[in-house]
Amino acid sequence: MPDEAAPPPEVTQLLIDWSNGDERALQQLIPLVHEELRRVARRHMAHERAQHTLQATALVNEAYVRLVDIRQVRWQNRAHFFAMSARLMRRILVDFARSRRYQKRGGAAQKVTLDEALVVSPEPGADLVALDEALTALAAVDPRKAQVVEMRFFGGLSVEETAEALHVSRDTVMRDWKLAKAWLLRELKASDG
Repeated sequence: MPDEAAPPPEVTQLLIDWSNGDERALQQLIPLVHEELRRVARRHMAHERAQHTLQATALVNEAYVRLVDIRQVRWQNRAHFFAMSARLMRRILVDFARSRRYQKRGGAAQKVTLDEALVVSPEPGADLVALDEALTALAAVDPRKAQVVEMRFFGGLSVEETAEALHVSRDTVMRDWKLAKAWLLRELKASDG
C-alpha cells in the first residue's frame, strides 16, 4: 500500500513532465514509484494460487509497459498515477484469469472477496472475473463508486489518497466505499445463485 507519509513533491512534477513529453522524467520516476507498485502487485499475487504463472515482477513490468503506452494521460499527481496503475493491474489480472479460464474450460480463476472486515486486502471467496463484471456493472450505474473500489481494493490507496485522486472529501470516499461494497456483495451473491 502506498506510504501514508507526504510524498516527495518531485513525483508529481516528474509525472507532469512525463505527460508533457519528457522521456527523461519517466526514467527518473520509475525508481521512485517502483517499490510501491511492487507492494501493490505482491498483495495481489499473495492471494493467487501457489502455482500461478504470473509473478509480481511480471505484473509490475506489464503495468509499466501499458503505462508507457498511454500517451494522452495528463497526470494530476501521485494519487492519480497509482489509481491508473491499479486499474491497469486489475485489467492485467482479469485478462489473465479469463485466458486461464478459457484454456481450462471454466477452470481455476482467482477467488477474492470484498469482506466488510477488510479494508483493502482480499481473501479467497468470490471469482475475480465475477468481481470485475460486477464492478463494470457498478461503473455503469455510479462511476465514482466503482473508481473508489478500484483504487482502494485493487490499488491499495488510502482513503485520503482516493479522495485526493477523485477530488472529493474523505467522508464521500467512505460513504461511496461502504455503499459500493454492499452493492457488489449483493451482485456477487446474486451471480452465485
